[in-house]
Amino acid sequence: MPGRVVVGVDESDESLAAADWAGDEAAFLGAELLLVNASLWQVHVLVAVVPARDEREGQAAGLLDAAEARVKERHPGVPTTRRQIEDAPSKVLLSAASDADLLVLGSRRLGAGEGFVLGSVAQEVVAAAAGPVVLVRRRQAAGLADGGRVVVGVDVRHDTGELLGFAFDAAARREVSLHLVTTWHLPFPHLAEQSAVQNHEEALAAAVQPFRERFPQVRVSWDAEAGRAVDHLVSSASGAGLLVIGNRRRAGAGAHIGAVAHGVIHHAPCPVAVVPHG
Repeated sequence: MPGRVVVGVDESDESLAAADWAGDEAAFLGAELLLVNASLWQVHVLVAVVPARDEREGQAAGLLDAAEARVKERHPGVPTTRRQIEDAPSKVLLSAASDADLLVLGSRRLGAGEGFVLGSVAQEVVAAAAGPVVLVRRRQAAGLADGGRVVVGVDVRHDTGELLGFAFDAAARREVSLHLVTTWHLPFPHLAEQSAVQNHEEALAAAVQPFRERFPQVRVSWDAEAGRAVDHLVSSASGAGLLVIGNRRRAGAGAHIGAVAHGVIHHAPCPVAVVPHG
């Protein structure tokens, strides 16, 4: 049964980059692409003129037209559908992605030297999504089909089966290598470094073994190092096609995402897939 890739569409350049990436992925996976535009128009006291409903709907349709045209130009054979709903964007996106394989969103730049920002809608979606969410920035639209390896951050203290399953599957489908990164903090590095490396490598090897048996064609490498996870992941992602990180499900967490996920999303040089797990 063909899968489905969902992409959020708004007026930003990052949204167009996300549509390009999502279209490439849908074409590669033989999946349907669903383009979604959602906005809850709020009337503020200081707004002199509120656009009429038909004008708002026309603007939304124009955005979807532009995104769909880009996808069709690159991949004429990809089946596309559209959804235009005037409601809270996070609510609409989460609903649209509830039975999808992947949700793709744009992520905006803060400014020169300042990294990147996860908007409030994207943060709500990433925190609450039941499935993987890929965040793409402008000029990051090259997909995994271009040959960049998959990099995945693994915390061996937690169950990472869903995370590793997604990463191995992504690498296997695209015939690229997979690089795993695990890190830790040491209170006394000079006393325990060697022991920590051995313990983490053994734990990582045990976690990965079932997936190596399931995906024997995937070339696997890894690094186990002390230090900040964000720094190691961002460095390892240089030249990668996709960086995969986990976001542990937390009851009552609201729009909260973990500190590592937040830091990686801000600074990663490639698209980031956030996979809920645990």
